[in-house]
Amino acid sequence: MHQDIEYLLSQPFGSLPELIERQAALRPGHTALILEDQRLDYAQLCAGMHRVAAVLQQGGLGPGEVMAICAGTSVEYVLAYLGALRAGVAVAPLAPSATAEHLSAMLDNCGAHLVLRDREVAAQWPLHASAALRCVALDDAPDAGQPWSQWLAAPGAVPAAITPEPDWPFNVIYSSGTTGVPKGIVQSWAMRWAHVRRAVTNGYGPDAVSLCATPLYSNTTLVAALPTLALGGTLVLMRKFDATHFLQLAEQHGATHSMLVPVQYQRLMACPAFDGTDLSRLQHKFCTSAPFSARLKAEVLRRWPGRLIEYYGLTEGGVRCELHCHEFPNKLHTVGRPGEGADIRFIDEQGRELPAGAQGEIVGRSAGMMSGYYRLPEKTAEVEWFDAQGQRYIRSGDVGRLDEDGFIVLGDRMKDMIISGGFNIYPSDIEAVLVQHPQVAECAVIGVPSEQWGETPVAYVVVRAGEQPVAGELRDWLNERVGKTQRVADLRLVERLPRSEIGKVLKRQLRAQYLRAGHAHQ
Repeated sequence: MHQDIEYLLSQPFGSLPELIERQAALRPGHTALILEDQRLDYAQLCAGMHRVAAVLQQGGLGPGEVMAICAGTSVEYVLAYLGALRAGVAVAPLAPSATAEHLSAMLDNCGAHLVLRDREVAAQWPLHASAALRCVALDDAPDAGQPWSQWLAAPGAVPAAITPEPDWPFNVIYSSGTTGVPKGIVQSWAMRWAHVRRAVTNGYGPDAVSLCATPLYSNTTLVAALPTLALGGTLVLMRKFDATHFLQLAEQHGATHSMLVPVQYQRLMACPAFDGTDLSRLQHKFCTSAPFSARLKAEVLRRWPGRLIEYYGLTEGGVRCELHCHEFPNKLHTVGRPGEGADIRFIDEQGRELPAGAQGEIVGRSAGMMSGYYRLPEKTAEVEWFDAQGQRYIRSGDVGRLDEDGFIVLGDRMKDMIISGGFNIYPSDIEAVLVQHPQVAECAVIGVPSEQWGETPVAYVVVRAGEQPVAGELRDWLNERVGKTQRVADLRLVERLPRSEIGKVLKRQLRAQYLRAGHAHQ
Protein backbone atom coordinates (compact mmCIF):
# COMPACT_ATOMS: atom_id res chain seq x y z
CA MET A 1 0.00 0.00 0.00
CA HIS A 2 1.31 3.49 -0.88
CA GLN A 3 2.94 5.53 1.93
CA ASP A 4 0.42 8.37 1.51
CA ILE A 5 -2.48 5.99 2.06
CA GLU A 6 -0.70 4.20 4.93
CA TYR A 7 -0.14 7.54 6.66
CA LEU A 8 -3.81 8.52 6.35
CA LEU A 9 -4.93 5.14 7.70
CA SER A 10 -2.59 5.43 10.68
CA GLN A 11 -4.54 8.48 11.86
CA PRO A 12 -7.29 7.98 14.48
CA PHE A 13 -9.73 9.81 12.19
CA GLY A 14 -9.87 10.64 8.52
CA SER A 15 -12.05 11.22 5.48
CA LEU A 16 -13.25 8.45 3.15
CA PRO A 17 -13.68 10.81 0.14
CA GLU A 18 -10.11 12.04 0.68
CA LEU A 19 -8.86 8.44 0.46
CA ILE A 20 -10.70 8.04 -2.86
CA GLU A 21 -9.12 11.29 -4.14
CA ARG A 22 -5.68 9.96 -3.19
CA GLN A 23 -6.39 6.64 -4.94
CA ALA A 24 -7.37 8.59 -8.09
CA ALA A 25 -4.14 10.60 -7.94
CA LEU A 26 -1.99 7.49 -7.42
CA ARG A 27 -3.67 5.05 -9.84
CA PRO A 28 -6.11 6.98 -12.04
CA GLY A 29 -6.50 4.16 -14.58
CA HIS A 30 -7.13 1.36 -12.07
CA THR A 31 -10.65 -0.11 -12.32
CA ALA A 32 -12.78 1.08 -9.40
CA LEU A 33 -16.28 -0.07 -10.32
CA ILE A 34 -17.81 -2.74 -12.57
CA LEU A 35 -21.53 -3.25 -13.18
CA GLU A 36 -22.41 -5.46 -16.14
CA ASP A 37 -20.81 -3.72 -19.17
CA GLN A 38 -20.11 -0.45 -17.31
CA ARG A 39 -16.65 0.26 -15.90
CA LEU A 40 -15.24 3.29 -14.10
CA ASP A 41 -11.59 3.80 -13.25
CA TYR A 42 -10.54 5.83 -10.20
CA ALA A 43 -10.14 9.04 -12.22
CA GLN A 44 -13.74 8.70 -13.48
CA LEU A 45 -15.04 7.71 -10.02
CA CYS A 46 -13.42 10.76 -8.45
CA ALA A 47 -14.63 13.09 -11.23
CA GLY A 48 -18.21 11.80 -10.84
CA MET A 49 -18.03 12.20 -7.06
CA HIS A 50 -16.85 15.79 -7.54
CA ARG A 51 -19.67 16.65 -9.97
CA VAL A 52 -22.28 15.48 -7.43
CA ALA A 53 -20.59 17.29 -4.53
CA ALA A 54 -20.35 20.51 -6.57
CA VAL A 55 -24.03 20.55 -7.56
CA LEU A 56 -25.05 19.88 -3.94
CA GLN A 57 -22.91 22.79 -2.75
CA GLN A 58 -24.34 25.01 -5.50
CA GLY A 59 -27.80 24.13 -4.17
CA GLY A 60 -26.81 25.13 -0.64
CA LEU A 61 -26.49 21.59 0.75
CA GLY A 62 -23.65 20.84 3.12
CA PRO A 63 -22.83 19.50 6.58
CA GLY A 64 -25.92 18.98 8.73
CA GLU A 65 -28.12 18.24 5.70
CA VAL A 66 -29.47 14.84 4.62
CA MET A 67 -29.97 13.54 1.07
CA ALA A 68 -32.17 10.46 0.44
CA ILE A 69 -31.50 7.79 -2.21
CA CYS A 70 -34.12 5.18 -3.05
CA ALA A 71 -33.21 3.12 -6.11
CA GLY A 72 -31.89 -0.15 -7.42
CA THR A 73 -28.15 -0.79 -7.72
CA SER A 74 -26.43 1.41 -10.32
CA VAL A 75 -23.15 3.22 -11.01
CA GLU A 76 -25.01 6.53 -10.53
CA TYR A 77 -26.11 5.38 -7.06
CA VAL A 78 -22.47 4.92 -6.00
CA LEU A 79 -21.44 8.30 -7.43
CA ALA A 80 -24.36 10.01 -5.68
CA TYR A 81 -23.45 8.41 -2.34
CA LEU A 82 -19.77 9.37 -2.57
CA GLY A 83 -20.57 12.87 -3.89
CA ALA A 84 -22.88 13.58 -0.96
CA LEU A 85 -20.11 12.57 1.46
CA ARG A 86 -17.59 14.77 -0.39
CA ALA A 87 -19.96 17.71 0.27
CA GLY A 88 -20.38 16.67 3.92
CA VAL A 89 -24.04 15.75 3.33
CA ALA A 90 -25.33 12.67 5.17
CA VAL A 91 -26.95 9.96 3.03
CA ALA A 92 -30.22 8.22 3.89
CA PRO A 93 -30.32 5.10 1.66
CA LEU A 94 -33.95 3.90 1.63
CA ALA A 95 -35.05 0.38 0.69
CA PRO A 96 -37.02 0.26 -2.58
CA SER A 97 -38.78 -2.82 -1.18
CA ALA A 98 -40.41 -0.75 1.59
CA THR A 99 -44.05 0.32 1.27
CA ALA A 100 -44.84 3.83 0.00
CA GLU A 101 -46.24 4.59 3.47
CA HIS A 102 -42.99 3.55 5.19
CA LEU A 103 -40.85 5.40 2.62
CA SER A 104 -42.80 8.61 3.27
CA ALA A 105 -42.40 8.11 7.03
CA MET A 106 -38.63 7.63 6.61
CA LEU A 107 -38.36 10.71 4.41
CA ASP A 108 -40.30 12.71 6.96
CA ASN A 109 -38.03 11.45 9.74
CA CYS A 110 -34.72 12.21 7.99
CA GLY A 111 -35.92 15.63 6.80
CA ALA A 112 -34.27 15.31 3.37
CA HIS A 113 -35.26 17.99 0.83
CA LEU A 114 -33.61 16.09 -2.03
CA VAL A 115 -34.52 12.56 -3.13
CA LEU A 116 -32.65 10.59 -5.80
CA ARG A 117 -34.69 7.69 -7.21
CA ASP A 118 -35.31 5.69 -10.38
CA ARG A 119 -38.28 4.87 -12.60
CA GLU A 120 -39.26 1.72 -10.70
CA VAL A 121 -39.34 3.49 -7.33
CA ALA A 122 -41.22 6.49 -8.75
CA ALA A 123 -43.98 4.14 -9.99
CA GLN A 124 -44.63 2.74 -6.51
CA TRP A 125 -43.80 5.89 -4.50
CA PRO A 126 -45.33 8.86 -6.34
CA LEU A 127 -43.73 11.84 -4.60
CA HIS A 128 -44.72 15.33 -5.65
CA ALA A 129 -41.77 17.66 -6.08
CA SER A 130 -42.24 21.09 -4.54
CA ALA A 131 -40.25 24.08 -3.35
CA ALA A 132 -39.42 22.03 -0.25
CA LEU A 133 -38.66 18.74 -2.05
CA ARG A 134 -36.57 18.14 -5.17
CA CYS A 135 -36.47 14.79 -6.99
CA VAL A 136 -33.65 13.64 -9.27
CA ALA A 137 -33.98 10.64 -11.60
CA LEU A 138 -30.81 8.51 -11.37
CA ASP A 139 -31.78 6.68 -14.58
CA ASP A 140 -32.91 9.89 -16.37
CA ALA A 141 -36.56 8.69 -16.27
CA PRO A 142 -38.64 11.87 -16.86
CA ASP A 143 -41.39 10.77 -14.45
CA ALA A 144 -38.93 10.19 -11.57
CA GLY A 145 -37.55 13.73 -11.34
CA GLN A 146 -34.97 16.02 -12.92
CA PRO A 147 -32.75 13.84 -15.15
CA TRP A 148 -29.42 12.92 -13.52
CA SER A 149 -27.46 13.90 -16.64
CA GLN A 150 -28.93 17.44 -16.50
CA TRP A 151 -28.69 17.75 -12.70
CA LEU A 152 -24.94 17.01 -12.40
CA ALA A 153 -22.48 19.89 -12.25
CA ALA A 154 -20.42 20.46 -15.40
CA PRO A 155 -17.57 18.02 -16.16
CA GLY A 156 -14.38 19.05 -14.38
CA ALA A 157 -16.27 20.72 -11.50
CA VAL A 158 -14.27 20.85 -8.28
CA PRO A 159 -16.24 21.17 -5.02
CA ALA A 160 -15.12 23.41 -2.16
CA ALA A 161 -13.01 21.67 0.47
CA ILE A 162 -14.67 20.46 3.68
CA THR A 163 -13.15 19.32 6.97
CA PRO A 164 -15.28 16.49 8.41
CA GLU A 165 -15.64 16.14 12.16
CA PRO A 166 -15.77 12.67 13.81
CA ASP A 167 -19.32 13.19 15.12
CA TRP A 168 -20.83 14.39 11.82
CA PRO A 169 -23.61 12.10 10.55
CA PHE A 170 -22.16 9.99 7.71
CA ASN A 171 -25.35 8.15 6.85
CA VAL A 172 -28.78 7.43 8.29
CA ILE A 173 -29.47 3.70 7.81
CA TYR A 174 -33.07 2.63 8.30
CA SER A 175 -33.53 -0.66 10.14
CA SER A 176 -35.16 -3.47 8.19
CA GLY A 177 -38.54 -2.64 9.68
CA THR A 178 -39.35 -6.19 10.83
CA THR A 179 -41.18 -4.62 13.79
CA GLY A 180 -43.07 -1.74 12.20
CA VAL A 181 -41.81 1.60 10.85
CA PRO A 182 -38.00 1.50 10.48
CA LYS A 183 -35.87 3.75 12.72
CA GLY A 184 -33.03 5.84 11.28
CA ILE A 185 -29.66 4.70 12.67
CA VAL A 186 -27.16 7.56 12.59
CA GLN A 187 -23.66 6.30 11.83
CA SER A 188 -20.97 8.92 12.33
CA TRP A 189 -17.90 9.63 10.21
CA ALA A 190 -15.84 8.18 13.09
CA MET A 191 -17.81 4.92 12.95
CA ARG A 192 -17.25 4.52 9.18
CA TRP A 193 -13.57 5.40 9.57
CA ALA A 194 -13.27 2.54 12.10
CA HIS A 195 -14.81 0.21 9.47
CA VAL A 196 -12.26 1.28 6.82
CA ARG A 197 -9.27 0.82 9.14
CA ARG A 198 -10.55 -2.60 10.21
CA ALA A 199 -10.94 -3.69 6.57
CA VAL A 200 -7.15 -3.48 6.07
CA THR A 201 -6.73 -6.45 8.45
CA ASN A 202 -9.12 -8.45 6.26
CA GLY A 203 -7.03 -8.17 3.13
CA TYR A 204 -8.84 -5.24 1.49
CA GLY A 205 -6.43 -3.09 -0.51
CA PRO A 206 -5.36 -2.12 -4.05
CA ASP A 207 -5.40 -5.73 -5.30
CA ALA A 208 -8.78 -6.66 -3.82
CA VAL A 209 -11.68 -7.47 -6.16
CA SER A 210 -14.82 -7.36 -4.05
CA LEU A 211 -17.98 -8.99 -5.46
CA CYS A 212 -21.05 -7.34 -3.98
CA ALA A 213 -24.38 -9.18 -4.30
CA THR A 214 -26.57 -7.38 -1.74
CA PRO A 215 -28.49 -4.07 -2.18
CA LEU A 216 -26.63 -0.77 -1.82
CA TYR A 217 -28.98 0.58 0.86
CA SER A 218 -28.00 -2.24 3.23
CA ASN A 219 -25.33 -1.80 5.89
CA THR A 220 -24.23 -5.36 5.03
CA THR A 221 -23.18 -4.01 1.62
CA LEU A 222 -21.73 -0.72 2.83
CA VAL A 223 -19.30 -2.28 5.33
CA ALA A 224 -17.68 -4.08 2.38
CA ALA A 225 -18.27 -1.71 -0.56
CA LEU A 226 -17.07 1.56 1.00
CA PRO A 227 -13.74 0.14 2.31
CA THR A 228 -13.12 -1.57 -1.07
CA LEU A 229 -13.16 1.84 -2.80
CA ALA A 230 -11.44 3.75 0.00
CA LEU A 231 -8.55 1.27 -0.08
CA GLY A 232 -8.16 1.29 -3.88
CA GLY A 233 -9.71 -2.05 -4.81
CA THR A 234 -12.21 -3.00 -7.52
CA LEU A 235 -15.90 -3.23 -6.62
CA VAL A 236 -18.01 -5.57 -8.79
CA LEU A 237 -21.73 -4.96 -8.34
CA MET A 238 -24.74 -7.19 -9.05
CA ARG A 239 -28.22 -5.70 -9.53
CA LYS A 240 -29.83 -8.85 -8.14
CA PHE A 241 -28.31 -11.99 -6.66
CA ASP A 242 -28.40 -15.12 -8.77
CA ALA A 243 -26.16 -18.04 -7.78
CA THR A 244 -25.12 -19.04 -11.32
CA HIS A 245 -24.39 -15.43 -12.32
CA PHE A 246 -22.44 -14.84 -9.07
CA LEU A 247 -20.18 -17.80 -9.86
CA GLN A 248 -19.63 -16.57 -13.43
CA LEU A 249 -18.70 -13.07 -12.21
CA ALA A 250 -16.40 -14.41 -9.48
CA GLU A 251 -14.46 -16.46 -12.04
CA GLN A 252 -14.51 -13.79 -14.77
CA HIS A 253 -13.20 -10.96 -12.58
CA GLY A 254 -11.02 -13.03 -10.24
CA ALA A 255 -12.95 -11.92 -7.16
CA THR A 256 -10.94 -12.06 -3.93
CA HIS A 257 -13.57 -10.88 -1.40
CA SER A 258 -17.32 -11.26 -0.93
CA MET A 259 -19.72 -10.37 1.86
CA LEU A 260 -22.77 -12.63 1.62
CA VAL A 261 -25.78 -13.47 3.76
CA PRO A 262 -26.52 -17.09 4.79
CA VAL A 263 -29.31 -17.71 2.30
CA GLN A 264 -26.88 -16.77 -0.52
CA TYR A 265 -24.32 -19.32 0.71
CA GLN A 266 -27.15 -21.85 0.81
CA ARG A 267 -28.07 -21.13 -2.83
CA LEU A 268 -24.44 -21.24 -3.96
CA MET A 269 -23.90 -24.63 -2.30
CA ALA A 270 -27.04 -25.94 -4.07
CA CYS A 271 -26.04 -24.50 -7.47
CA PRO A 272 -25.10 -27.22 -10.02
CA ALA A 273 -22.30 -24.99 -11.39
CA PHE A 274 -20.59 -24.56 -8.01
CA ASP A 275 -18.13 -27.48 -8.05
CA GLY A 276 -17.02 -26.70 -11.62
CA THR A 277 -16.24 -23.00 -10.94
CA ASP A 278 -12.70 -21.79 -10.26
CA LEU A 279 -13.02 -19.85 -6.99
CA SER A 280 -9.36 -20.21 -6.01
CA ARG A 281 -8.86 -16.44 -5.76
CA LEU A 282 -11.99 -15.91 -3.62
CA GLN A 283 -10.12 -16.50 -0.36
CA HIS A 284 -11.87 -13.87 1.79
CA LYS A 285 -15.47 -14.86 2.42
CA PHE A 286 -17.63 -13.07 4.96
CA CYS A 287 -21.13 -13.64 6.28
CA THR A 288 -23.48 -11.53 8.37
CA SER A 289 -27.06 -10.25 8.87
CA ALA A 290 -28.91 -13.49 9.70
CA PRO A 291 -28.37 -16.78 11.57
CA PHE A 292 -25.72 -18.92 9.82
CA SER A 293 -26.28 -22.58 10.71
CA ALA A 294 -23.33 -24.72 11.83
CA ARG A 295 -24.24 -27.29 9.18
CA LEU A 296 -24.03 -24.71 6.37
CA LYS A 297 -20.76 -23.26 7.70
CA ALA A 298 -19.28 -26.78 7.72
CA GLU A 299 -20.40 -27.38 4.13
CA VAL A 300 -18.87 -24.08 2.94
CA LEU A 301 -15.57 -24.92 4.68
CA ARG A 302 -15.51 -28.40 3.13
CA ARG A 303 -16.30 -27.36 -0.44
CA TRP A 304 -14.85 -23.84 -0.68
CA PRO A 305 -11.26 -23.47 0.60
CA GLY A 306 -10.01 -20.21 2.12
CA ARG A 307 -11.05 -17.96 4.97
CA LEU A 308 -14.67 -17.88 6.15
CA ILE A 309 -15.49 -15.21 8.71
CA GLU A 310 -18.90 -14.75 10.28
CA TYR A 311 -19.71 -11.34 11.76
CA TYR A 312 -22.34 -10.96 14.41
CA GLY A 313 -23.26 -7.36 15.13
CA LEU A 314 -25.81 -4.61 14.81
CA THR A 315 -26.18 -1.74 12.35
CA GLU A 316 -26.40 0.30 15.56
CA GLY A 317 -22.90 -0.92 16.45
CA GLY A 318 -21.50 -1.68 19.89
CA VAL A 319 -21.98 -5.45 19.72
CA ARG A 320 -19.41 -7.01 17.39
CA CYS A 321 -18.23 -10.62 17.28
CA GLU A 322 -16.14 -12.53 14.77
CA LEU A 323 -15.94 -16.26 14.13
CA HIS A 324 -12.99 -17.32 11.98
CA CYS A 325 -14.65 -20.57 10.93
CA HIS A 326 -11.55 -21.92 9.16
CA GLU A 327 -9.53 -21.61 12.41
CA PHE A 328 -12.19 -22.89 14.81
CA PRO A 329 -14.14 -25.67 13.04
CA ASN A 330 -15.25 -26.99 16.44
CA LYS A 331 -16.99 -23.68 17.25
CA LEU A 332 -19.35 -23.43 14.29
CA HIS A 333 -22.36 -23.43 16.66
CA THR A 334 -21.17 -20.05 18.01
CA VAL A 335 -20.85 -16.53 16.56
CA GLY A 336 -17.25 -16.26 17.71
CA ARG A 337 -15.45 -14.03 20.17
CA PRO A 338 -15.85 -10.28 20.73
CA GLY A 339 -14.02 -8.39 17.96
CA GLU A 340 -10.92 -6.32 18.71
CA GLY A 341 -11.86 -3.35 20.90
CA ALA A 342 -15.40 -4.65 21.54
CA ASP A 343 -16.62 -5.08 25.12
CA ILE A 344 -19.54 -7.51 25.41
CA ARG A 345 -21.66 -8.02 28.54
CA PHE A 346 -24.85 -9.95 29.40
CA ILE A 347 -27.76 -8.50 31.37
CA ASP A 348 -31.00 -9.83 32.85
CA GLU A 349 -34.52 -8.50 32.24
CA GLN A 350 -34.03 -5.90 35.00
CA GLY A 351 -30.84 -4.61 33.36
CA ARG A 352 -28.50 -6.17 35.95
CA GLU A 353 -25.17 -7.50 34.71
CA LEU A 354 -24.90 -11.30 34.79
CA PRO A 355 -21.84 -13.41 35.67
CA ALA A 356 -19.81 -15.06 32.89
CA GLY A 357 -21.59 -18.08 31.42
CA ALA A 358 -25.10 -16.97 32.40
CA GLN A 359 -27.64 -16.50 29.60
CA GLY A 360 -29.03 -13.01 29.11
CA GLU A 361 -29.43 -10.12 26.70
CA ILE A 362 -26.22 -9.21 24.87
CA VAL A 363 -25.02 -5.60 25.18
CA GLY A 364 -21.82 -4.15 23.75
CA ARG A 365 -19.62 -1.12 23.18
CA SER A 366 -16.90 -0.59 20.55
CA ALA A 367 -15.29 2.05 18.36
CA GLY A 368 -18.22 1.72 15.94
CA MET A 369 -21.40 2.84 17.72
CA MET A 370 -24.34 4.80 16.35
CA SER A 371 -24.89 8.34 17.58
CA GLY A 372 -28.54 7.39 18.08
CA TYR A 373 -31.80 6.96 16.21
CA TYR A 374 -32.40 10.04 14.08
CA ARG A 375 -34.70 12.52 15.83
CA LEU A 376 -35.98 9.75 18.17
CA PRO A 377 -34.27 10.36 21.55
CA GLU A 378 -36.75 8.19 23.47
CA LYS A 379 -36.14 5.22 21.11
CA THR A 380 -32.39 5.76 21.46
CA ALA A 381 -32.67 5.64 25.26
CA GLU A 382 -34.51 2.29 25.01
CA VAL A 383 -31.49 0.57 23.42
CA GLU A 384 -28.82 2.10 25.66
CA TRP A 385 -27.41 0.43 28.78
CA PHE A 386 -24.88 2.01 31.11
CA ASP A 387 -22.47 0.10 33.35
CA ALA A 388 -21.52 1.03 36.92
CA GLN A 389 -18.87 3.46 35.55
CA GLY A 390 -21.44 5.19 33.34
CA GLN A 391 -20.05 3.78 30.07
CA ARG A 392 -22.59 3.50 27.25
CA TYR A 393 -23.45 0.15 25.66
CA ILE A 394 -25.95 -0.74 22.92
CA ARG A 395 -28.58 -3.40 23.71
CA SER A 396 -28.86 -6.06 21.00
CA GLY A 397 -32.28 -7.48 21.80
CA ASP A 398 -30.62 -10.92 21.37
CA VAL A 399 -30.19 -13.58 24.03
CA GLY A 400 -26.86 -15.38 24.38
CA ARG A 401 -24.15 -16.67 26.69
CA LEU A 402 -20.38 -16.99 26.83
CA ASP A 403 -18.97 -20.53 26.65
CA GLU A 404 -15.92 -21.77 28.56
CA ASP A 405 -13.56 -20.61 25.77
CA GLY A 406 -14.98 -17.09 25.47
CA PHE A 407 -17.10 -17.79 22.36
CA ILE A 408 -20.67 -16.47 22.24
CA VAL A 409 -23.50 -18.94 21.81
CA LEU A 410 -26.44 -17.04 20.37
CA GLY A 411 -30.05 -17.65 21.39
CA ASP A 412 -32.98 -15.68 19.99
CA ARG A 413 -34.27 -12.19 19.60
CA MET A 414 -35.88 -11.17 22.90
CA LYS A 415 -39.13 -10.46 21.01
CA ASP A 416 -39.06 -13.94 19.44
CA MET A 417 -38.89 -15.66 22.82
CA ILE A 418 -42.10 -17.58 23.56
CA ILE A 419 -43.55 -17.55 27.09
CA SER A 420 -45.72 -20.65 27.46
CA GLY A 421 -47.28 -21.55 30.79
CA GLY A 422 -44.73 -19.32 32.52
CA PHE A 423 -41.73 -20.99 30.84
CA ASN A 424 -39.32 -19.12 28.54
CA ILE A 425 -39.01 -21.05 25.27
CA TYR A 426 -36.31 -20.15 22.74
CA PRO A 427 -37.36 -20.97 19.14
CA SER A 428 -33.75 -21.59 18.08
CA ASP A 429 -33.54 -24.57 20.48
CA ILE A 430 -36.52 -26.20 18.72
CA GLU A 431 -35.25 -25.21 15.24
CA ALA A 432 -31.86 -26.82 15.98
CA VAL A 433 -33.61 -30.18 16.58
CA LEU A 434 -36.04 -29.90 13.65
CA VAL A 435 -33.36 -29.09 11.06
CA GLN A 436 -31.64 -32.39 11.89
CA HIS A 437 -34.48 -34.30 10.20
CA PRO A 438 -33.19 -35.51 6.81
CA GLN A 439 -36.24 -34.17 4.95
CA VAL A 440 -36.01 -30.62 6.42
CA ALA A 441 -34.13 -27.97 4.39
CA GLU A 442 -34.92 -25.03 6.69
CA CYS A 443 -37.43 -24.09 9.35
CA ALA A 444 -38.72 -21.31 11.60
CA VAL A 445 -40.54 -21.59 14.94
CA ILE A 446 -42.88 -18.83 16.13
CA GLY A 447 -45.11 -18.26 19.14
CA VAL A 448 -48.88 -17.93 18.59
CA PRO A 449 -51.63 -17.09 21.11
CA SER A 450 -53.01 -19.97 23.18
CA GLU A 451 -55.96 -19.83 25.58
CA GLN A 452 -54.41 -22.46 27.85
CA TRP A 453 -50.74 -21.48 27.81
CA GLY A 454 -50.69 -17.78 26.79
CA GLU A 455 -48.44 -18.68 23.86
CA THR A 456 -47.52 -21.95 22.17
CA PRO A 457 -44.86 -22.83 19.56
CA VAL A 458 -45.72 -23.48 15.90
CA ALA A 459 -43.21 -24.63 13.27
CA TYR A 460 -42.91 -23.73 9.57
CA VAL A 461 -40.84 -26.09 7.42
CA VAL A 462 -39.35 -25.93 3.92
CA VAL A 463 -38.64 -29.51 2.81
CA ARG A 464 -35.66 -30.73 0.83
CA ALA A 465 -36.09 -31.08 -2.95
CA GLY A 466 -37.82 -34.29 -3.90
CA GLU A 467 -39.10 -35.04 -0.37
CA GLN A 468 -42.79 -35.26 0.57
CA PRO A 469 -43.09 -35.67 4.35
CA VAL A 470 -46.44 -35.73 6.15
CA ALA A 471 -46.71 -32.65 8.39
CA GLY A 472 -48.28 -34.57 11.29
CA GLU A 473 -45.57 -37.24 11.25
CA LEU A 474 -42.83 -34.60 11.16
CA ARG A 475 -44.46 -32.81 14.12
CA ASP A 476 -44.60 -36.07 16.10
CA TRP A 477 -40.94 -36.80 15.28
CA LEU A 478 -39.98 -33.36 16.60
CA ASN A 479 -42.13 -33.53 19.72
CA GLU A 480 -40.53 -36.85 20.74
CA ARG A 481 -37.12 -35.13 20.76
CA VAL A 482 -37.77 -31.81 22.54
CA GLY A 483 -38.71 -30.95 26.12
CA LYS A 484 -42.35 -31.11 27.15
CA THR A 485 -42.76 -27.31 27.16
CA GLN A 486 -41.07 -27.06 23.73
CA ARG A 487 -43.52 -29.31 21.86
CA VAL A 488 -45.06 -27.59 18.85
CA ALA A 489 -48.84 -27.36 18.60
CA ASP A 490 -48.77 -27.28 14.81
CA LEU A 491 -46.35 -27.75 11.91
CA ARG A 492 -46.96 -26.22 8.48
CA LEU A 493 -45.14 -27.11 5.25
CA VAL A 494 -44.35 -24.12 3.01
CA GLU A 495 -42.44 -23.62 -0.25
CA ARG A 496 -40.31 -20.82 1.21
CA LEU A 497 -39.90 -18.71 4.33
CA PRO A 498 -40.57 -14.96 4.01
CA ARG A 499 -37.27 -13.07 4.18
CA SER A 500 -36.04 -9.51 4.09
CA GLU A 501 -33.76 -8.57 1.17
CA ILE A 502 -30.73 -9.43 3.28
CA GLY A 503 -32.04 -12.84 4.23
CA LYS A 504 -33.59 -12.42 7.67
CA VAL A 505 -36.64 -14.64 8.24
CA LEU A 506 -39.62 -12.36 8.85
CA LYS A 507 -41.26 -14.16 11.76
CA ARG A 508 -43.73 -11.32 12.20
CA GLN A 509 -45.12 -12.17 8.74
CA LEU A 510 -45.40 -15.85 9.65
CA ARG A 511 -47.35 -14.98 12.81
CA ALA A 512 -49.70 -12.70 10.89
CA GLN A 513 -50.16 -15.37 8.19
CA TYR A 514 -50.96 -18.04 10.81
CA LEU A 515 -53.49 -15.84 12.62
CA ARG A 516 -55.08 -14.69 9.33
CA ALA A 517 -55.73 -18.32 8.46
CA GLY A 518 -57.84 -18.48 11.62
CA HIS A 519 -55.72 -21.00 13.51
CA ALA A 520 -56.16 -20.83 17.27
CA HIS A 521 -55.10 -23.05 20.14
CA GLN A 522 -56.76 -24.01 23.37
